[in-house]
Amino acid sequence: MARVYNFSAGPSMLPESVLKKAAAEMLDYEGTGQSVLEMSH
Repeated sequence: MARVYNFSAGPSMLPESVLKKAAAEMLDYEGTGQSVLEMSH
């Protein structure tokens, strides 16, 4: 799929490397064995 450029106000396009790191940390945040979504604040 082609990347879409967003020129609107608000969030903008993130580099693919950032998106890939965020995706990986959804399963294992910095080697902790837990998802970033499972961690307590």
